[in-house]
Amino acid sequence: IIFRGFSITIKEDGMRGLAKGWAPTFIGYSMQGLCKFGFYEVFKTTYGDLIGEENAYLWRTSLYLAASASAEFFADIALAPMEACKVRIQTQPGYANTLRQCAPKMFAEEGLWAFYKGVVPLWMRQIPYTMMKFACFERTVEMLYKHVVPKPRSECSKSEQLVVTFVAGYIAGVFCAIVSHPADSVVSVLNKESGSSALGVLKKLGPRGVWKGLVARIIMIGTLTALQWFIYDSVKVYFRLPRPPPPEMPESLKKKLGLTE
Repeated sequence: IIFRGFSITIKEDGMRGLAKGWAPTFIGYSMQGLCKFGFYEVFKTTYGDLIGEENAYLWRTSLYLAASASAEFFADIALAPMEACKVRIQTQPGYANTLRQCAPKMFAEEGLWAFYKGVVPLWMRQIPYTMMKFACFERTVEMLYKHVVPKPRSECSKSEQLVVTFVAGYIAGVFCAIVSHPADSVVSVLNKESGSSALGVLKKLGPRGVWKGLVARIIMIGTLTALQWFIYDSVKVYFRLPRPPPPEMPESLKKKLGLTE
């Protein structure tokens, strides 16, 4: 399916067809990535401080889910205009070839709403995806250090830690792809067909239609997610930014549960 898609694109538009919409894609996802990872750290710390150290440990999965959902909400507001331009360039031949042509034309024809028309379906697709991405990643890292890696994280070299990050990122990516695939199918059709509603598209695609192309998406999202985490963690290593280890039970909680000597 992937290769057939590539060959059709090259046949119809030549090699330039593959690069169509690269600028809004690159700018949009760079902005989204910055907001997503940056805000996630902020919300995780803020929510963790609000509920206190013990609850932050006991309810850590919920904490990851809440922080990532909040981060993605804002990240999608940054992404939506670029996503709208990208889809318009790629799916409406002759409309515009570059971001510089597309954005002013869309604004002149439909106003500001044209850029945010897809923000709700984007939230439907991205928020569950990001919640899965961050929570699954955090818990996978914790499990890998606990059950797979033969020594504590503090004794692992930086490169060994980055391998763990990559593996955990890939596992998280597989789950992300599965969770977000139906909504992604709907968003693609919505942006292609003007005047259609999310519910209408859902009915038209049917239960089987929304899962079409899942394997290709798993491969793509798994690799992308693993690379994102790897790059993010590498940047932290390079700039010597804090990289907190997987959470451990606070001493006060150990005492309460009678786990201390």
